[in-house]
Amino acid sequence: MVGQRFCEQLVERDTKRQFRLITFCEEPRAAYDRVGLTSFFAHRDAQKLMMAKMAWYEANGVELHVGDRASDIDRQAKVVRSDKGVEVSYDTVVLATGSFPFVPPLPGIESAACLSTVPEDLERIIDYGNGVKRAAVIGGGLLGLEAAKAAYDLSLQTHVVEFAPRLMPRQIDDAGSRVLVRKIEDLGVRVHLNKATQEVLGNGRVAGMRFQDGDVLDVDMIIVSAGIRPRDDLARACGIEVGERGGVAVNDLLQTSDPSIYAIGEVALHGGMIYGLVAPGYEMAEIVAANLTGGDARFQGADLSTKLKLMGVDVASFGDYEAGAETAHPLTWEDPFDGVYKKLLFSPDGTRLLGGVLVGDAGDYGTLSVLAKSGEPLPCRPNALILGSSGGAGALVGVDAMADSAQICSCNNVTKGAICDAMREQDIASLANLKAATRAGTGCGGCMPLVTDLFNGAMAAAGVAISHHMCEHFPYSRIELFAIIKAKKLKTFDEIIRQYGSGTGCEVCKPAVTSILAALWNETISNAAHHTLQDTNDRFLANMQRGGLYSVIPRVPGGEITPDKLIALGETARDYGLYTKITGGQRIDLFGAQLQNLPDIWEKLVDAGFESGHAYGKALRTVKSCVGTTWCRYGVQDSVAFAVRVENRYKGIRAPHKIKSARGYNLYVGGNGGAKPRHADLLAADVDEETAIRYIDRFLMYYIMTADKLTRTAVWLDKMAGGVEHLREVIIDDKLGICGELDSMMQFLVDSYRCEWADVVNDPEKRRLFRQFVNTDATEPTIEIVSERGQRRPADWPTEAVSLQQIEVLDRLVNDDGDTERAWVMVGTADDFPPDGGATIKYGGVQIAVFNFSSRGEWYASQQMCPHKKAFVLSRGVLGDVGGVPKIACPLHKKTFSLESGASLGGEDYGLQVFPVKVENGEVYLHLPPTEALERSLATEIGCEMATACSAGDGMQLLPVHSAAESSVFNTNSMSVSE
Repeated sequence: MVGQRFCEQLVERDTKRQFRLITFCEEPRAAYDRVGLTSFFAHRDAQKLMMAKMAWYEANGVELHVGDRASDIDRQAKVVRSDKGVEVSYDTVVLATGSFPFVPPLPGIESAACLSTVPEDLERIIDYGNGVKRAAVIGGGLLGLEAAKAAYDLSLQTHVVEFAPRLMPRQIDDAGSRVLVRKIEDLGVRVHLNKATQEVLGNGRVAGMRFQDGDVLDVDMIIVSAGIRPRDDLARACGIEVGERGGVAVNDLLQTSDPSIYAIGEVALHGGMIYGLVAPGYEMAEIVAANLTGGDARFQGADLSTKLKLMGVDVASFGDYEAGAETAHPLTWEDPFDGVYKKLLFSPDGTRLLGGVLVGDAGDYGTLSVLAKSGEPLPCRPNALILGSSGGAGALVGVDAMADSAQICSCNNVTKGAICDAMREQDIASLANLKAATRAGTGCGGCMPLVTDLFNGAMAAAGVAISHHMCEHFPYSRIELFAIIKAKKLKTFDEIIRQYGSGTGCEVCKPAVTSILAALWNETISNAAHHTLQDTNDRFLANMQRGGLYSVIPRVPGGEITPDKLIALGETARDYGLYTKITGGQRIDLFGAQLQNLPDIWEKLVDAGFESGHAYGKALRTVKSCVGTTWCRYGVQDSVAFAVRVENRYKGIRAPHKIKSARGYNLYVGGNGGAKPRHADLLAADVDEETAIRYIDRFLMYYIMTADKLTRTAVWLDKMAGGVEHLREVIIDDKLGICGELDSMMQFLVDSYRCEWADVVNDPEKRRLFRQFVNTDATEPTIEIVSERGQRRPADWPTEAVSLQQIEVLDRLVNDDGDTERAWVMVGTADDFPPDGGATIKYGGVQIAVFNFSSRGEWYASQQMCPHKKAFVLSRGVLGDVGGVPKIACPLHKKTFSLESGASLGGEDYGLQVFPVKVENGEVYLHLPPTEALERSLATEIGCEMATACSAGDGMQLLPVHSAAESSVFNTNSMSVSE
């Protein structure tokens, strides 16, 4: 990361192009986001971590050697050599080799896993975790707790073992640690403090841990995250000075003992200190780049403020949070009920904030850290910062009151003044543009509330209203549109956009409006008026997965299922070759269904007594419960019966986003798992079942009525003025006088429920919508399937998209005059293609998507394969327009393409092949070359082989735990950078 930042800064500052920049990277990929590495456990896609596309290196003249370690620096000859024999002469070298995990020298430790900074290590942890039940993480620091979260997410019984008397000993104090421990143990993760490991038990495979106090912990897997060591071996080998405990010694210019060699990031030892955070590393990179291009900057140490979310818990520290009693007076607040701890340190006279620790609630981190860094006198009494006003510390010390020199983004060292200057000078009109121009908010994201406040303030000062419009087609927010549709009793998208919008709609407004219609009138979403408005999941009543396959999840209310139904699920999965997995929602997921097989699969399941589980919808999906008094000897309520009742009551109700909640007799709302966890808030305590149902009715309907598009309950509640207190007043105290209306709206939805699967199964016309091709009953696979652990799964994603050059060659074949004969080919009748939707035709071995854009009176055709991931899915996307240009949004990742030219509308360097269409006497014709000509580039078989070949090329490479080399070498006239 630091090496990449240096490359970016040098490219930006070297306006005269004096430098030739060469970088070596030992890993099989270029620079990626190591801060977000543990998110790999969720998405398993290393490409999502990449910091720059390969095209960036080419466009900026950076010579990149991937998979090749810089192994030797010959200082006399001024040459860098690599493992693969590359020799590069240099004028200047920058070492950004990072660090490697410290592994304590314990007997048996070789059988443990090490949490490193490469995806391959995480792959090994995932694979190892598949066969075990209990895991221990050695190390209670930042990486250790992230590793514990990963083990927890792998459904392992998880333990955290820390030698120190507190967690995160470098970031928080003892009291903060106690709160953090309670929060983590509430999740079911055990924390062991003051524990020194003596040995790892087991013979070649982990069986447990023995501690120096004699205790033994039985575990099957150990992840070591016990700190880092600078990777200074390259410097040592060439005789550069290193510290006694490691690290390449540097001066304030970040030069090593050899003035032509610099060190930055975790390998650099400055003032006796190694900085293990990304922000100081970025600052070092900027200083070296500035000085090499004529500047005169010095590194004077760095701010170690951090804001993190560990296992769903906010943890932050800033300023001089370890100041002693002789220089600082502390003010502390501890709330044991909500698990919140705040400690702020002030100057002895109480006029300045020096630093602080926040655990459980770091909402004021941005404001407080800026105030501490500024050294400015406080605008209020110290206790106001910890007790706050109704708007928190931010209401007392807003961004308007901050000096231009106040640092807003510590990751990228962006000040308030820099942000304001960019807003004024670059005509910035969106947050995305502001982030791109200044880099503010592109690091950890902790500064985004302040960045957003600055942006909104600047826009308001310029007289520009902040738009909350749904999209370019509707000048209304979702809340406003909901009220209009309800008041005017509008029931179709066509009449809504005709009366209150413009254009033909898009992939944003069409699903949002359809969700509103479902919430108000509850018509079946497979009705012709709504069918093509939906995202593919709702349109085909199943979750689209890799390669255009689908997953099927029947409803299992409360997780209660009979043996006969289990057998029916097993037989269905066996008959259709489906991958099966038990979900976190106490249901069984069947993966890998072909589109054309969905109605037959549902028919089997409906006959067995199942209903749709609505896993594809933005709706309540499942209600989880323990066994309660039915079986548990300690049970106090019949929780299964109540869970079944709640799930059956709300099944199928559409909302702005999917709803995931656990229900009990203490009613909690607004919780969220996933990438941004949020603990639920207590809405009502000690309520009976009828009261709980009534409050849930009102909560859901109020959410459906007032939430913005694609807003989950957690975000909705966070943004609600007054928070859960206001919500309580609305749905319990009826402050707004709308509870009667909320009750009746919910009862209408409950009474009008119909199973969407049964609706399709029993209607031959609706079953026709699931055909793979409209011009033939033939079928063909659309993705390569591999076998793993006795089950079938899709082959890995391809690593490269179909390039524009490939499309241009094919375009000449299809459209240019020449020897290739072309003819108008009849591919079906107009009735075969749904209004404002698409369907697929088979032309030899090629799949072509044909779109009936009826609201524009136009027809289009393109390849069915989306070039992004080579998946044959485009006909199932949502039609729309942008600035009047007709477009199709791929249902997999919402990549959009012009239907006129095939060009990517998102600026990607790939596109679609499009084909001329005409309709005569109700018959649809495409102007096509011979099948063999198209098959050479667009055949389904070729597409599958391309995907398989690309994915096979980047098979896992097992590297030693110290392989996260980011050594950067570079030279001026012939300048090399080893990264």
